Amino acid sequence: MPLPDHARGYEDFTGAIGRTTADSTPQWTHPPAAPAGAPNIIVVLVDDLGYSDIGPFGSEIETPTLNRLAERGVRLSNYHTTPLCSPSRAALLTGINSHRAGFGFVANADPGYPGLRLELADDVLTLPEILRHNGYATYAVGKWHLVRDATLHPGAHRDSWPTQRGFDRYYGSLEGFNSYFHPNQLISDSSPVDVDEYPEGYYVTDDLTDKAISYLKDLRAHDAAKPFFLYFAHVAIHGPLQAKDTDLAKYRGRYAAGWDALRRSRFADQLAQGLFPPGTEQKPRNTEPGYEAQEWDSLSAEEQHRFARYMEVYAAIVDNIDQSLGRLLDTVEQLGELDNTIVVFTSDNGGTAEGGPVGTRSYLAEFAHIDDPDWVGDQPHDVDLIGTARLGVHYPRGWGQASNTPFRFYKGQTFAGGVRVPFVVSWPKGLPENIIRDEYVYVTDLAPTLLNLAGLSRPEVRNGLPAEDFDGVSAAGVLRDADARSRHTEQYSEITGHRGFYRDGWKLLALHDPRRDVDDPRWQLFDVRADPTELHDLSQRYPEKVAELAAAWDDAAWHNTVFPLITREDLARRRPAEARWSQPLRLLPGTPTLERYRSQQLIAYRDFTVTVELGSHVAGDEGVLVAHGDPQGGYLLYVADGRIVFGYNGYGHYEEASAPIPAGTRQVVLSAAVRPKLRWDFTIAVDGLPVAELPHRVQLVGMSPWTGISVGVDARGPVAWELRERRGPFRFTGDLRAVVYTPGLRRVPDAAVRALETEAELVGE
Repeated sequence: MPLPDHARGYEDFTGAIGRTTADSTPQWTHPPAAPAGAPNIIVVLVDDLGYSDIGPFGSEIETPTLNRLAERGVRLSNYHTTPLCSPSRAALLTGINSHRAGFGFVANADPGYPGLRLELADDVLTLPEILRHNGYATYAVGKWHLVRDATLHPGAHRDSWPTQRGFDRYYGSLEGFNSYFHPNQLISDSSPVDVDEYPEGYYVTDDLTDKAISYLKDLRAHDAAKPFFLYFAHVAIHGPLQAKDTDLAKYRGRYAAGWDALRRSRFADQLAQGLFPPGTEQKPRNTEPGYEAQEWDSLSAEEQHRFARYMEVYAAIVDNIDQSLGRLLDTVEQLGELDNTIVVFTSDNGGTAEGGPVGTRSYLAEFAHIDDPDWVGDQPHDVDLIGTARLGVHYPRGWGQASNTPFRFYKGQTFAGGVRVPFVVSWPKGLPENIIRDEYVYVTDLAPTLLNLAGLSRPEVRNGLPAEDFDGVSAAGVLRDADARSRHTEQYSEITGHRGFYRDGWKLLALHDPRRDVDDPRWQLFDVRADPTELHDLSQRYPEKVAELAAAWDDAAWHNTVFPLITREDLARRRPAEARWSQPLRLLPGTPTLERYRSQQLIAYRDFTVTVELGSHVAGDEGVLVAHGDPQGGYLLYVADGRIVFGYNGYGHYEEASAPIPAGTRQVVLSAAVRPKLRWDFTIAVDGLPVAELPHRVQLVGMSPWTGISVGVDARGPVAWELRERRGPFRFTGDLRAVVYTPGLRRVPDAAVRALETEAELVGE
């Protein structure tokens, strides 16, 4: 029957409508379905893994799963990425150059320019959105770092969170790094996981692996045919480095020969495997000021012993990643789907120099560079604690250089050490086995390559807007055909003034000196076909090539939203609206642990008070009133044995001050007053009377405290390690009404704050 003109809701219905179902014909809509036989896709992205850190690229570290993956697949020996974390992740997941995707830097700043949006724009399609459009189930676990740190809290918009960007499920850390034993915050789908204490034996890589496996098993229990995309972005191996005892034991004593010997042995293995042509050279060490690595034999016996411990930890973490991949692939094999699963394994950037020349046992303190000889950036903890949950550590940059064998420099620079990383891909059903390809491939090529291999289409719109085109090109031909040449013949790079431009085997590179104008590069020129390790600068011999490629870099920069170039001062800039976070905040018992960045704004660089409101203290009441931080730095107030105790953890150095707390007490106030050279004076008052103090203690700055504020409990990572061992999270048993934070004025000079925040943001890579 014809529908009356005023009928509504039938416009897109293709069946027949009558007055009853007897004279109507049903019609159903169907969700997208993948092509028959479409492969599963797993992308494993490791954080800060250097070129030589796995067996298929020259490492002595035990990586049997990756060895088998390489034997069943293709290694790309000339794969490049961006020099930093968030830019690489944005480029990988979108196929778009990092600045154009909005990530000209990591998501720990907010300069206010298009290429530094630090969140994905509405017209940028992601790989999971494309795959979901093609009928895939999509899952992500691990590190995200594509959300500005100021929008990590529950009250923020979530436009750039994983489940708003194409993933059906997500579990992991939105941060740039995290603790392996006590993550400051984990997210399940789009909500924080409210946990006081992680279970005994907890380790974040194991947790992420368990969750990934559960997603796949859950899918197959409900749908036997739907292909899946799993993005497994490891929290590892970013600092602070922490490893399980069982993995550490395997590598005890194996790095006593030092980083110079390790680089020689790894390079020899790389040459033997055919990763580089005969005659390729390796520079003995980085010697440029600020990047130099010491000669191992020049170190004292004590330094060698301590420094070797750091590399044992690093190797143990890499080994654990391989175990994780083994468990994951065993599950896929048990499902009978390994032959038709594309597995990619790679890194976001090269190994890092952030541990400095001697490493650190107090990770977050190392980055508070101030003019103070008394500042301790490496707390002298027992060497046996290196790598354990008690400390946050990072290796000396000599090990970072070894990680990047045979290249120069590190994460954060545009030279090969920062951007050339391992890449292994396996697909038994569709790719050759045990092959090395040396064609240039870039991180933006991954998304179009996977779509090409799987035979999938890409939508033209996102949220009603024309979708941005790929900058990458498919490398499927390179993977399948030994005679194929890369279609990616040009590529710019830029990060904090460091620059690069690749064209047909030539590389133009510049290290930015912070003392110079950010737009005044000192170019070096390399023929990477003959000199893949970028040792021989040809800029004086071929000035016309320098001019040609410099002009091409400039054109590419405008074409990809690189300008304006960011200066170090710009990194500390935040939007004015954040000023409201320095207003007083009243927290009730039972409030989930406050998010890390939000918590820091209440205390950073300023005087502050913490007022604890009690109903009326009763003798025998005990427990934590308020806690902020974890083993890497923080403070807490607790009651035990009839005393009020203030505990202060200055980057791993813990102290206490205490006094009796009388029955009937209704208020406890902790006051912090800024003093010169990044110090605080602390005073504790009970019902208005000062009772204890801890003067002249180092301020917690940058990204410390790492874990946010908890009321009535010391949640997640313990501020006071021995207290946690005795009493657990130690919930308060009395009548706790509220905790009120009252931030005072920032009294650390603005110039010092900018410098400190810049260092912190660079660490957050």
